[in-house]
Amino acid sequence: MKRSLFGRVWPNATAVILFIGFVFPVYWMFATAFKPTGDIISEDPVWFPTDITFEHFKTATGVDNFWTLVTNSLTVTVLAVVFSLAIALAGAFALARMKFKGRRGFIIGFMLAQMAPWEVMIIAMYMIVRDADMLNSLVPLTAFYTMMILPFTILTLRGFVAAVPAELEEAAMVDGCTRAQAFRRVILPLLAPGLMATSLFGFITAWNEFALVLVLNKEAEAQTLPLWLTSFRTVFGDDWGATMAASSLFAVPILILFVFLQRRAVSGLTDGAVKG
Repeated sequence: MKRSLFGRVWPNATAVILFIGFVFPVYWMFATAFKPTGDIISEDPVWFPTDITFEHFKTATGVDNFWTLVTNSLTVTVLAVVFSLAIALAGAFALARMKFKGRRGFIIGFMLAQMAPWEVMIIAMYMIVRDADMLNSLVPLTAFYTMMILPFTILTLRGFVAAVPAELEEAAMVDGCTRAQAFRRVILPLLAPGLMATSLFGFITAWNEFALVLVLNKEAEAQTLPLWLTSFRTVFGDDWGATMAASSLFAVPILILFVFLQRRAVSGLTDGAVKG
């Protein structure tokens, strides 16, 4: 009886501890964004803000070129996700359905690309963009972000395509559909969990990327929001209120996207079952 009780208690206790560990920094970030400066720098921590202020948000959004940076981040992120999904759908279908020489090596190459740290290639990327005279442009960022997302997207969608019985596609083709029509009408609707999961992963990856834009885009008008978070340093130290407000604003799009996609995204990352 004691062993059975312990077996029920320790997983729940572990889950609660992990939940607190992950959620508390997020809560502290949002709470600090609404605290007056006096409460932030107080020696005694103020756990629950009583005097709510929006001054830190005004400071954060009052930075020069704020809306330009928002537009830049949304542009490169959304385009990178769309391009990677379009390419990955075709690539995943080819890897899952077609047999060709070098297929196994192709898959291994994508796995290696997924494991490779992009930071070690920044110098090479910089030289390529510099020689192409495209520094301070959003085009190279979009292209590189697409390549960052692509390996994971292809490998994930390949598993979903392989999980769809080929007989469904063949039956559609017998009924008069072309291969493209069979893919669009039969396979694509069944890939929704995988599309949601890879879209969320790709959005987070591109939205949070910092090192590449720091090197390639030196002009303020060509930068993105991750660099905006570093702009709240003064000669007297860090403006923690504005920094936390900026971090909260930066996290909101990801939180909203996750709320809308979380059910399908979680199922997309954990299984790959065919639903019809």
